[in-house]
Amino acid sequence: MMFEGKGRVEGMTQEKEGQIDVGAMDIHQVMEHLPHRYPFLLVDKVISCVPGESLSALKNVTINEPFFPGHFPIKPVMPGVLILEALAQATAILTAKSMSDAPTGATLYYLVGIDNARFKQPVEPGDQLILKTDLIRNKRSIWKFDAKALVGDNVVASAEIICSVQSAS
Repeated sequence: MMFEGKGRVEGMTQEKEGQIDVGAMDIHQVMEHLPHRYPFLLVDKVISCVPGESLSALKNVTINEPFFPGHFPIKPVMPGVLILEALAQATAILTAKSMSDAPTGATLYYLVGIDNARFKQPVEPGDQLILKTDLIRNKRSIWKFDAKALVGDNVVASAEIICSVQSAS
């Protein structure tokens, strides 16, 4: 689903190569779109979103994360599976925005697959994790994304993430 056109739409911020960037989302808006809560909410803010195309978000990694005391006490490292979960949460937001899905709680986005996952360097307290997702395709209720996590300009993890949109009832 691609959104084209010129002209101002309420809540839209800028055009990006014929696509409309619906802009940033603060933590309150993120929480409207995701059912996750602390300690499992892993998206702090959406930086930009082009429905049907891409999303960039961020996760501030702090020493206060509940997993650091056990992973690892001497040198804290964010678990790779949680980096993948953060990417999956970003894909859920992009899916919702692509479907023009108003946050009502009637829809859930289930992680159904991860392909080609790679971890390139550790993520440590103090890092700002940039989560980038690009829609590869969607067919019926299945959505596939190319996802990358970066710290600065360095890719720290990447994967293809597949999610399924289901009714919450």
